[in-house]
Amino acid sequence: MKAVKAFRKAGWSVTRYKKNHIIMEKAGSIVTLSVPKHKELKRGTLRDLIKDAGLTVEEFVDLL
Repeated sequence: MKAVKAFRKAGWSVTRYKKNHIIMEKAGSIVTLSVPKHKELKRGTLRDLIKDAGLTVEEFVDLL
């Protein structure tokens, strides 16, 4: 999944898998990302994940 790879480049790591989600954490951050295991993420869901990760959309696109 492209989003998970991009978040990994930004310092996030996969800590566990749930049935339909990939849980990611970053050292020093109290935020946990819960990325749905879908072929495509809805625009609003992806935008919320990017915001929670402390990135801008442009920074995220550069990581892709």
